[in-house]
Amino acid sequence: MKLSPRTFALIFFAGVIILAFYSTESCKKDTQVLIPKGIFPDSVYNLDGLNSEYDDYNCNIKILEGNIPVIFSSNRNSSGGQFDFVQGIISFSFDQISGDFLLYSEMAPDVYYSELLRHINTELNDFGPYSFFSSIDGYEYLFTSSETTENSLDLFFVKSLPRFGNNVPVVSGPSPVSIINSSNNDAYITFDFNGDSIYFCSDRDGNFDIYVQPRNPAIATDIFLGGSFQTAEKVDSINSESNDKAPFIFMNYMVFASDRHGGMGGYDLYYSVFKDGKWSFPINMGPKVNTDMNEFRPVILWHRDFSNVAIVYSSDKPGGKGRYDLYFTGFSFPEESIIY
Repeated sequence: MKLSPRTFALIFFAGVIILAFYSTESCKKDTQVLIPKGIFPDSVYNLDGLNSEYDDYNCNIKILEGNIPVIFSSNRNSSGGQFDFVQGIISFSFDQISGDFLLYSEMAPDVYYSELLRHINTELNDFGPYSFFSSIDGYEYLFTSSETTENSLDLFFVKSLPRFGNNVPVVSGPSPVSIINSSNNDAYITFDFNGDSIYFCSDRDGNFDIYVQPRNPAIATDIFLGGSFQTAEKVDSINSESNDKAPFIFMNYMVFASDRHGGMGGYDLYYSVFKDGKWSFPINMGPKVNTDMNEFRPVILWHRDFSNVAIVYSSDKPGGKGRYDLYFTGFSFPEESIIY
């Protein structure tokens, strides 16, 4: 059954930011390490400590050291109405002797991120957070996709110095991402690994497509983002005649959601590899992840002590706590295509 355009917009532009990672033990005292690298299991875990009976959407990840505070978009505070950002915690561990993997999540406040939420939550629907550290100016940028009074979605950003201990950040913004915002729905910005291009999705040409906008790394990030509108280009090797949404880039991989022909039903998750200057034809992430329902906003979680990655995404498949829940699973990309 097809959802209404407004329902798709609500589903699509929600998000979550994972801003740090729980470090696993590298060895056990007086015990021989049997498994040198951790393994994210390919079982699918419901992040039930974060999910509610309402809609809890999508995911975005920022890798730092320490715990895992998360910010995500939910309509729980309005009993299924307006979407706002809420926060919680995720942690995981891997036993290098037994191979046991443990995953934990709960709703929990944090002083630093509470201040960010105070700036980014608006009186309308707020979705799709994404964070990016700019080595040019030393600021942490937090992006959101928020409804405007014209009922379209635009990209906005706030900036602050990175977290240090339990400091309360001095936050500037939100400011519009003027260089790519149009009169249509524009959302889910992501930077490539080198930070020299930004990708996002928009329905400015009818269906949702994924676009790319090059940037000059010598220009300060906030100056670039707030610059005059420029016409971005479609990523033709990825887009289809259907809707292609929510790109997220890690290393030379892009993951995204699409309802293109040939999927397993509704929106499926896909990945593409950047090689020889071009993104490859997208590959469906398969039946361990995708179902005949809708899977949205995949993001990649990487940890140096693990041999594979994890994918965090949202789905409305049966068995969750609410209509849309957040899920976690391990995933292995083809080794020969990974470029570090």
